[in-house]
Parts: sequence; structure tokens; C-alpha cells
Amino acid sequence: MIIGILILLIIIAFIISMNSGHMKLGPITVLKTLFGFGTKQQSTILFEFRLPRIVISMLVGAGLAVSGCILQGISRNALADPGILGINAGAGLMVMLYISFFTTATIGSIFLVPVLALIGAGATAALIYTLSYKKNEGISPIRLILTGVAVAAGISSVMIVLTLRLNPDKYQMVATWLAGSIWGANWSYVLSLLPWIIILIPLAMYKAKIMNVLSLGDQTATGLGAPIERERIILLAIAVGLSGASVAVSGGIGFVGLIGPHLAKRIVGPKHQFLVPTSALVGSLLMLVSDTVGRVILQPSEIPTGIVVAVLGAPYFLYLLAKSKS
Repeated sequence: MIIGILILLIIIAFIISMNSGHMKLGPITVLKTLFGFGTKQQSTILFEFRLPRIVISMLVGAGLAVSGCILQGISRNALADPGILGINAGAGLMVMLYISFFTTATIGSIFLVPVLALIGAGATAALIYTLSYKKNEGISPIRLILTGVAVAAGISSVMIVLTLRLNPDKYQMVATWLAGSIWGANWSYVLSLLPWIIILIPLAMYKAKIMNVLSLGDQTATGLGAPIERERIILLAIAVGLSGASVAVSGGIGFVGLIGPHLAKRIVGPKHQFLVPTSALVGSLLMLVSDTVGRVILQPSEIPTGIVVAVLGAPYFLYLLAKSKS
């Protein structure tokens, strides 16, 4: 029932988003255009601009939320999130380096960017994991968060230094990307992101029982016969793949991986069989609503989606932080 309600809300947000924008298209016009009876201008607006952006928003939301769900599960830390842990920053650094030195206009480069983001995210995750791990103790949730924040701060500093050497055009592109804008809004970017989502999210759902065991603690999981480190590395790789591919087309969007799993847990509970798909739906809904609000609230100007998500996510993060201290 919960999943059905979330899907209904996503459909409603999808319809509203298709009807929203600087160029007004009424519901009847959108319906006619979808069935091929619109004008050339209406078809271009709907099929070349709005629909790919809507689909990318939904895919990115699902990817980041499931990535956050996995990270919270394997670290047993309610504040774990690919943005807070610095994984998004590592992916962003690689994307920024590519944007700085090469063009992103070709089809080949569109499909290369998620791979580069995955390399950056994977290297950052490996560094954080190594620095957080202690022999005979494993991964401490607090140490993991602190290490991730420190690494993210260091990467952000490097990115700021790199922006100083950019020409004005590329600087504008990088600044937009850093703010968290759905900058890759065409069907080629949809195709570059889609395989990562349709492969890794089902794989995360397949690993749901393992995540349930890991959430009980290392000693209990070992007693139940679970190969802790191997499964943790596999799950971390899934989370890195989802966040890296998502960040490659959406920019530095934070808090989706934090808010999505938390809201899902409040709705369906902690069992990952239900938590993973619900997190994906909540993340999709959150990103779709945020992107729509960012497009329409200050027309004809546009607020980057990452800023809208941050406005929603920052107070919730502070609430979780205060709750964790108590």
C-alpha cells in the first residue's frame, strides 16, 4: 500500500512537472503532444527538454537514496550519506577535472563521465574505508563519519583551487554543476545513467538480507556466519556505483541520500527488503519535486535543484544531529 501511494505521488508530481516551466503547456496540450498532435515547438519543449530532465531527476533521486540506505546500513550510522561521507566529492573532482581539460559535447564523452565519476567515488570510498578501519575493531560509525567529512573538506578545497584556472565559460559550467543542477538534461545522459540504476538497485535489493544481518553488529553477524568484510565491500561498491553515476549527471546534490532512507524507515521500518525500494521511491519523489520547484519558483530564472534539496535537507540534518547527541 505504501509503495502504491508513493508511486501515485510520483505520477502526480510527474504530470505537474510536465505542465510546469517558462513556456506554458496546459494539461490538454501536454496530452495532445504526448500522442503526437502537438506543434513542433510543443514537441521540442516536452520531448527534448522537460521529459529527459524529469526522468533524470527520478533516476538520480533513486540512485542517491539507495546509496545512502546502503551506507547507513553497513556503517550502522544514521548520518551516513554519500554527500556527507565525501563520496560525491570524489566523483565530482573527477568530473570537474574532465570538464576542465576536455569537452563534454560528444556522445562518447557522455558515457565516459559516469565511469570517471565511479573511479573518483571508488578511490575516495577506498581511502575513507582504509582510514576508518582498525584491526580487531572494524569500522567505527563515528570514525567513518569524521573521516568522510575531513576527506570531503580536503577534496572541496582542491576543487576550489582548480576553479581558479578555468576560463569564464567552463567556470560557469563548473559552478552550476557544483550547485547541483540537472545539467545533463537530454536522452543521451538518460541512457548513460539508466544501466547503472537498473543493475545496481536490484542488486542492492538482492543483498537486503545481508544488510539486515550487518545492521545487527559485526559480532552478531559473524556469529550468524556472514562474511562481513567481503559483503561490506560489495555493498560499498554498489553504493559508490549508484552515487558516482548519479553525481555525474546531476552535480553536487546532497542530503537526498540522507533524507530518503530516513523517511522510508519511518514509513516501512528497518527491514531492507522494504527499505531499499521505498528509499528509491522517496528519493525519486524528493528530487522530482525539488527540480520542479527550482524551475518554476523564480521564472524565468532557475534555482539549482541542489539548493532546493539543501533548503529541505539542512534542517532535517540538524534535527538528526541533535537527536543523535541525545
